[in-house]
Amino acid sequence: MSTQPSFETIRLAVDGAVATLTLNRPERLNAAPPQMFGEIRTALQWLPGSGARVLVITGEGRAFCSGADLQGRALAGNLTRGAGAFKALTEQYGPTMLALAELPMPVICAVNGVAAGIGASLALAGDFVVAAKAAYFLEAFVNIGLVPDGGATWMLPRLVGKARAMQMMMLGERIPAEQAESWGLIYKAVDDAEFQGQVAALAQRLANAPTLALGLIRKGVARSLQQTYAETLQMEAAHQHVAGDSADAAEGGAAFLEKRKPVFKGE
Repeated sequence: MSTQPSFETIRLAVDGAVATLTLNRPERLNAAPPQMFGEIRTALQWLPGSGARVLVITGEGRAFCSGADLQGRALAGNLTRGAGAFKALTEQYGPTMLALAELPMPVICAVNGVAAGIGASLALAGDFVVAAKAAYFLEAFVNIGLVPDGGATWMLPRLVGKARAMQMMMLGERIPAEQAESWGLIYKAVDDAEFQGQVAALAQRLANAPTLALGLIRKGVARSLQQTYAETLQMEAAHQHVAGDSADAAEGGAAFLEKRKPVFKGE
């Protein structure tokens, strides 16, 4: 395993099979400059060789991520000017969202507070989004004359349908965690006091699961949203070929025949 990279705007910790990536600018509600997304991408590139089998993304302090960091830039800054926004999105934010989608392990986004703008896109990119009940989601772009980014216009209609997606993006209103759960926008909204425990339990459950199969499920779902039924059937067959030859599949079959709980090693 290569040496873990060092970071300025995030923290990355690997505890056994569980990796935790923490957005670490609490004084700015974890507002995300392009540097932060560049560091996230570096972390994602390093993780597959780390021994981790699940990734948890969360925020330090009382926010998950309040959006792109606009403070200190003249007239709301380069990120709100066309050329600057295009550069940041194509060179940092967009490539990082793609790297997250391609990560070969499950991703839990533990939303501890506000997830706004690009922070909402990052939060909703998780396979499991667990939110504290005090948290909320906000497509804030329209409120400052901008358009959603970070993949929001692709994700939201697929998650909640066109009508609710348009409500979020065109009205720019807060969607509280419990409403987000009722819409199917997120996996679960939990009491604040139970938040950390439920995230940890879910992470451990996924870390003990067959990692190769979970990675193929992630890839399969992403591809199925862009291809035909026939193409998806063929893809599933190819993925089943790979999964079927894995050590975890052999262990799963043996455990079934022996009537015991399988012990998966992520291989």
